[in-house]
Amino acid sequence: MTEPKMSKAELDAFYAKRRKKNWAFLAILGGLAVLFFAITILKMS
Repeated sequence: MTEPKMSKAELDAFYAKRRKKNWAFLAILGGLAVLFFAITILKMS
């Protein structure tokens, strides 16, 4: 994979923005995964 040609400061700002979005996305995804997992276990038991 080729890395984009960006300065360190730009890269840090870019990742900081993405990390915030990713945390919200992961929280939603994690919640759905836990819910799905719980339903599956309840159905099996």
